[in-house]
Amino acid sequence: MTGVGQDVTDPYLWLEEVESERALAWAEERNAVSRERFASTERFTDLEARVLAMLDTDTRIAYPGRRGPWLYNYWRDREHPKGLWRRTTFAEYAKDEPDWEILIDLDALAAAEGENWVWGGAAVKRPEQRRALISLSRGGADAKVVREFDIETKAFIAPEDGGFHLPEAKSDFAWIDHDTLYVGTDFGPGSLTDSGYPRLVKRWRRGTPLEAAEFVYEGEVTDVAVSAGYDRTPGYERHFLSRATDFFNEEVYLLESDGTLRFIDVPTDATETWYKRWLLVRLKSPWEVNGATYPAGALLATDFEAFLSGARDFEVLFTPDAHTALHGYGWTENHLLLVTLEDVQTKLYVLTPGPDGWAREPLADTPAMASTSIMNLDRLDGGDEFMLSTSGFTRPTTLMSGSVGGSVEVLKQEPGFFDTDGIVTEQFFAQSDDGTQIPYFVIRHRDRQGSPGPTVMSGYGGFEVSRTPSYSGMVGMGWLERGGTYVMTNIRGGGEYGPEWHTSVLKANRHKAFEDFAAVARDLVARGVTTPGQLGAVGGSNGGLLMGVMLTRYPELFGAIVCQVPLLDMKRYHLLLAGASWIAEYGDPDKPEEWDYLAKYSPYQNTSPDRQYPPILLTTSTRDDRVHPGHARKMAARLASEGHDVWYYENIEGGHGGAADNKQSAFQAAIIYEFFTQQLMD
Repeated sequence: MTGVGQDVTDPYLWLEEVESERALAWAEERNAVSRERFASTERFTDLEARVLAMLDTDTRIAYPGRRGPWLYNYWRDREHPKGLWRRTTFAEYAKDEPDWEILIDLDALAAAEGENWVWGGAAVKRPEQRRALISLSRGGADAKVVREFDIETKAFIAPEDGGFHLPEAKSDFAWIDHDTLYVGTDFGPGSLTDSGYPRLVKRWRRGTPLEAAEFVYEGEVTDVAVSAGYDRTPGYERHFLSRATDFFNEEVYLLESDGTLRFIDVPTDATETWYKRWLLVRLKSPWEVNGATYPAGALLATDFEAFLSGARDFEVLFTPDAHTALHGYGWTENHLLLVTLEDVQTKLYVLTPGPDGWAREPLADTPAMASTSIMNLDRLDGGDEFMLSTSGFTRPTTLMSGSVGGSVEVLKQEPGFFDTDGIVTEQFFAQSDDGTQIPYFVIRHRDRQGSPGPTVMSGYGGFEVSRTPSYSGMVGMGWLERGGTYVMTNIRGGGEYGPEWHTSVLKANRHKAFEDFAAVARDLVARGVTTPGQLGAVGGSNGGLLMGVMLTRYPELFGAIVCQVPLLDMKRYHLLLAGASWIAEYGDPDKPEEWDYLAKYSPYQNTSPDRQYPPILLTTSTRDDRVHPGHARKMAARLASEGHDVWYYENIEGGHGGAADNKQSAFQAAIIYEFFTQQLMD
């Protein structure tokens, strides 16, 4: 089945049978080969131990999630590999050694119930915070079991005692009040979309069986998902529901008490949020309304009730330019905080509504070559307090706290996990095939600045995901300390320069993202950073697709490739697990005109026994129920049949993240950097 779009029966289709004995035996056979080659060296063992010690150490920052007076945290370490869900107060958290109240010991729970539980999150019922809905997955899958938990007694509430319980599914749920939920789940045949997400929303009352839940709304089977929620802001209580018609378009409605829907009439590809009297609209494409045209990437504000009554008067809170994009925003009780990216570097602002419009001021200083995010805004119970988290490639994370109008104080500081002495960060720009300037960061020892050396470049380029500087002990220990150079690319498909940085490479234009990554690879060689034989590339998920294209279309640019939890068979991706939800990103292979461009780059359809490829390591997870492990399995089998140098490793657990606990994460990091070391350094 080689050659563009060739219509031949796939000889490796059986590898899509996720848990068949034959497929699992095939995977384990290849796992053994990879373990023997890359996981049996002293260097691997040393790195795995160092990474695991870093992941398990209690010197890491315990990142909290704020809910009024409480700070919640999920924590894993050596003694608790599955993790603890716990909470404390802000005053206690500020101490060097906080006293945590343990709510759930997941290791003890899994042992008692004989289940391989992986933490999936907690939805705490507010404001009283006596109950929570706990999501647990088997082996790290997206599908989860949901169970109600009594925080005061620290016990799950059985269904026969009136507790809410959802069987394993890709469910969506939201608290309405103590005794009522909005829920979307697998209600039986016809209740899910083609993407495997809820198509129905129901109102479920305590003490009644799930099948008796009251119907609220029904989407189409071709939608991605539908969901509902409740805004409990005092004086502005609102019920709402959303219908995601594809990955980037969503219809949002207010749900009135009589069951009628009020459509929030903004572009369906825009993001609308509200707080008290304000409606905010972030545009992903230009919008002409009421005689004005607003650009993609702008953030608009208007009076919500006036808007619902037909008014279309907006105040522009943010306008993008060639170098600056809106990265995020959120409310405190009285202010709106903005995070912007200026050539992929963070700037923070505070906006305050008043009788004369919105005032704008800087919020806090941010360091260069680093990223700063705003955390723990609690507009209902937190006043105007916020937290900031800052890190860079060689700068361990610092967690700070402050309040609008006040000073910002250091709250926690993570230690360094690798030697950064002499390591510098630089930013360069490469020119892509169509002339677009593509930014990228180079992290290396200053002694490497005068000569080419082993280099690993990473990329993603999809779904408007922005990649910003951050600290990685794994990269530092596994690569930088060994004398390697690390490169982070900001190719199109991400959101580093706003929504058009993403939309410009959708569907038929996807090739531009691949050209961007190849342009950076060439630029690295032209600048003397590396050589093709010393250049490695790594990416996962959508970035795994990128790696597959690099292998099959640009093999001469690389000396080694690591391809993680990838999409690779673009002929069948929409038929596997959540794949149908990504048609808006890639295109529909069932439409001949769209398969025409997909066929030109789909890695699985474009391998060739006659081309020389760099060595490749493909990794995936059996329990990944988002991107099917069949992509990586089939690609490995095909490449091997054609005589290419291919290695494969499949983790039995881990979901789409590839690892279910710290030990698995440490193994994964160590095997990847041992692979790169052997291929590019030894």
